[in-house]
Amino acid sequence: MIDISKKKITKRRAVAEGIIILTPQIINDIKNKKVPKGDVLSFAESAALLAVKNTPNVLPHCHPVKITKAKLNFEIKNDSIKVSCEVEGFDRTGFEMEALYGVAVSLLTIYDMCKVYKKEIKISQIYLKEKSK
Repeated sequence: MIDISKKKITKRRAVAEGIIILTPQIINDIKNKKVPKGDVLSFAESAALLAVKNTPNVLPHCHPVKITKAKLNFEIKNDSIKVSCEVEGFDRTGFEMEALYGVAVSLLTIYDMCKVYKKEIKISQIYLKEKSK
């Protein structure tokens, strides 16, 4: 890991987004909580929050950071779900990897819970939307 000891502690924020392409049938079952594995969005949110908190345990060059806020948002459309993950805190380095990892794990959780329907589910466009310090 690089040395960040000389950087000042500042408030930092990052927002990442990603999309999963599904089918209208799968979206309907997610909305009505009829997916056989359970409440998809609740599990996707919980998995993302765990990922955010554990990012340095998985990505070897990430510093442990002091997170003060982690929030997930799901924008449901007819055949897709956009997941956004906002992470804030006070530290010497940014929170972008935590936000990106949160989105990725959330999307993977949705995929895992819905793969029984259709194997051609597509995860796409995971990107950092905002970063501030």
